[in-house]
Amino acid sequence: MNDQRFEDRSKSIDERVESLVSGMTLNEKIDQTLHAAPAVPRLGIPAYNWWNECLHGVARAGRATVFPQAIGLAATFHDELVHRIAVAISDEARAKHHQALKLGNHGQYFGLTYWTPNINIFRDPRWGRGQETYGECPFLTSRMGVAFCKGLQGDDPDYLKLVATPKHYAVHSGPESERHVFNAEVSPRDLRETYLAAFKACVQEAGAYSVMGAYNRVDGEPCCGSKTLLQDILRDEWGFDGFVVSDCWAIRDFHQTHGVSGSHAESDALAIRNGCDLNVGEERSNLMQALDEGLITEEEIDAAVKRLFKARFKLGMFDPEQAVPYAAIPPEVVHSREHVELSLQAARESMVLLKNNGILPLRKDLPKMALVGPNAMSIDALLGNYTGYAPNMVTVVEGMMDAVSAGTQVFVANGCDLCSDAPVAAAELEWGYLEPNDVVVAVLGNTSETEGEEPDVAASDGGGDRTTIDLPGRQLDLLKHLKSVAPETPLILVVLSGSAVDLTWAQEHCDAVLYGWYPGEQGGRAAADVLFGDYNPAGRLPVTVVKSLEQLPDFRDYAMKGRTYRFMEQEPLYRFGYGLSYTRFTYENLRAGGFDPVSVSVDVTNIGERDGDEVIQLYVKDVEASVPVALRQLKAFRRIHLEAGETQTVSFELTSSAFEVYDDEGKPFVEAGAFEISVGGGLPEDETSGAISVLIKV
Repeated sequence: MNDQRFEDRSKSIDERVESLVSGMTLNEKIDQTLHAAPAVPRLGIPAYNWWNECLHGVARAGRATVFPQAIGLAATFHDELVHRIAVAISDEARAKHHQALKLGNHGQYFGLTYWTPNINIFRDPRWGRGQETYGECPFLTSRMGVAFCKGLQGDDPDYLKLVATPKHYAVHSGPESERHVFNAEVSPRDLRETYLAAFKACVQEAGAYSVMGAYNRVDGEPCCGSKTLLQDILRDEWGFDGFVVSDCWAIRDFHQTHGVSGSHAESDALAIRNGCDLNVGEERSNLMQALDEGLITEEEIDAAVKRLFKARFKLGMFDPEQAVPYAAIPPEVVHSREHVELSLQAARESMVLLKNNGILPLRKDLPKMALVGPNAMSIDALLGNYTGYAPNMVTVVEGMMDAVSAGTQVFVANGCDLCSDAPVAAAELEWGYLEPNDVVVAVLGNTSETEGEEPDVAASDGGGDRTTIDLPGRQLDLLKHLKSVAPETPLILVVLSGSAVDLTWAQEHCDAVLYGWYPGEQGGRAAADVLFGDYNPAGRLPVTVVKSLEQLPDFRDYAMKGRTYRFMEQEPLYRFGYGLSYTRFTYENLRAGGFDPVSVSVDVTNIGERDGDEVIQLYVKDVEASVPVALRQLKAFRRIHLEAGETQTVSFELTSSAFEVYDDEGKPFVEAGAFEISVGGGLPEDETSGAISVLIKV
């Protein structure tokens, strides 16, 4: 019988875990490797469900603050803000967890282990789950991922606030319809330079205590049972000491679809043996059969179970609540006024102004305006996937109605369906144009009905992915109809979407284009604030917007050549890092010197008449590389606020890692040579960025 030493808080966590696990039977230990872990009453172990989500707010657990979807958070280029959002989310998660325990609720979505953030690289706009990511850049993704993980896990020296779980490890970004069978073939250089960079940062810098494996294989090994990924790299090379969780039902894919094992028992053994500790989705384990067949040892099972219980101890689950500081977070924080305002700030900062011929900002005392489009009144267009729900969510129509004069006539219509092939509702629109409008605002794009995760997306013919980047259904026809009916009336396009869409027609014919992503519960207020000038936009694209899919390689090709701003040589429609403002900024006096660190400083001036934010981006280009390298890479960024006429000197320090290149085996090294450092409001190829450059030798 166990001597209950695991309750002795004077012992180390490792000693307490050893004591607890040593008192469990083999069957009890095996049961703990499933995500819905049953109670062990004789030892005082409560049931625990490990499954939880919080990409942009506590999800699927009732009331919570809904922040912009992750791709929108990336567009803020504001990692300090992202950290504040993660702190707010973890406050709500803790409060909801302890309230649920008081209600006797030990069920799914009320635990403390969160399968967030998604730090896969959004390498192709067709991928339906790209909305969950921080975009296409490994550096931006790393900074956002580290900020989010730290915000979730807290800074207490003794306890974790939550467990953060970077996912999906690794080389995972579609196709969704093939994820259970797909083998991602990738060069060692691309693997290390692109696909693993953010995972390494989250593990080593943020101390992420969990990692979720992906469904697919990488170079023949299933990710949730890969010795290369889980043991050699994650644990041995990076020093990860947390636990690994499988994606949902991914382990059974080993034998059912990947064909790397011959039975469920072989699959379960392969996962545990190579370091995947938690089997998600399965109702029972086959590890006992695997033991009987000699496929695994009890010691290997023990190692997994100990890692899982160590996480629960670090979360304070076996200590009195009064000893755990996070247990005192009151339920009033859930959807508090402060969190709602933070969601609004994030939505404002995420808005990317792509075009403005001078029509914006709008006057609030317009006599007559039209708000048209399937996303104008859509709650779904605020949310994206993996979402919570909040009271009083604000659609674009509601935000605009709150902003305009009481004397303004506002015409509202869908105009067409979101994604069906039904024709534009010309008759519905007709009466709104009997008199000229002062402006027409079309609110179009996607929702989780058209892009998301397989198999949840009803209107996707790509299993959650998009087979085209066109506006869905007849939305482009609607846009053209609006222009043809009132060719002299200014036409403004607001796009709500989790990924890039084809905006070539809009760029030529619309007077302004605003990209709002899935902006969260306050998205309508944020869009109105930008359109009417109460907020000066400064969001930047975290992805490249191509002119057409013809500019991209095959979706199934995981080589980075030809993809993203780092390797795409063709000119896209909008570049990564692009975004306009209602004011103008200039860059002068760029200085760079020293090495490891290289000190860089630049003077930034707001030369316009409006106060506003600027997103300063620093790119490095290796001009004398002896191995294949990216065209240039983001290596630092900062979002600052400048009043009209104000100048600020901004400084960065670049360590030697900013100048690393990778050999054919994927090993990083720094070689002597010349490097171009460019600093501006976007890529130097973007004429609006104001970027200036300096050449240095290292």
